[in-house]
Amino acid sequence: MRIERVHEADPRKAAWTAAAYETPVSDRMWHLTATGTTPAPVLQTLLHHLAAGEAWDTSVGSPVTEKTVTATAQPLTDASWEHTVDGRWIRWTNPSRDAGIRFDAFAAHQPNSNLTTWNLWSGPSTDHPTWTVTASPYTPSSLLADLSETLAHDTGTRHAQPTIRTRKTSLAVSPPATAPVTAGAAASRSR
Repeated sequence: MRIERVHEADPRKAAWTAAAYETPVSDRMWHLTATGTTPAPVLQTLLHHLAAGEAWDTSVGSPVTEKTVTATAQPLTDASWEHTVDGRWIRWTNPSRDAGIRFDAFAAHQPNSNLTTWNLWSGPSTDHPTWTVTASPYTPSSLLADLSETLAHDTGTRHAQPTIRTRKTSLAVSPPATAPVTAGAAASRSR
């Protein structure tokens, strides 16, 4: 397993790359990239999954099966995301249409190509995302399902909310508070 972080990457370009290899000198089994603007919950899910050692559950044979797609999409289906099929693409989009997952069925069966099989995104649209995570055909379905769960429940479009500091100015002037004087205390002072 190799994880690379490019610290000075363009926010919309790949800043994180995770790749699994059978041996240190073998060909890559699968890979995943995340842009520099990918929110912390998504990156935490990725890193926790990789730390748990579950990155090796790649299937033998066809890189993506109906079972893989179903397992990946289950958290989205449970969250009532819209499901559409458009030619070679299967898409799931949240109700506000600012986050989704796109699966490319053609790319899934072209394991040696540079086409992206899975694209998780959030932002104004799939064509103009705020952040993306892309994955290759052999990416473990359990990792993709964990990322789907995080996307459905812990993220979405994350915009930094500007902090507005309100400064209150009091124009009324009041005298400073003084200790109350009781009759007994006043009488003792006058003696």
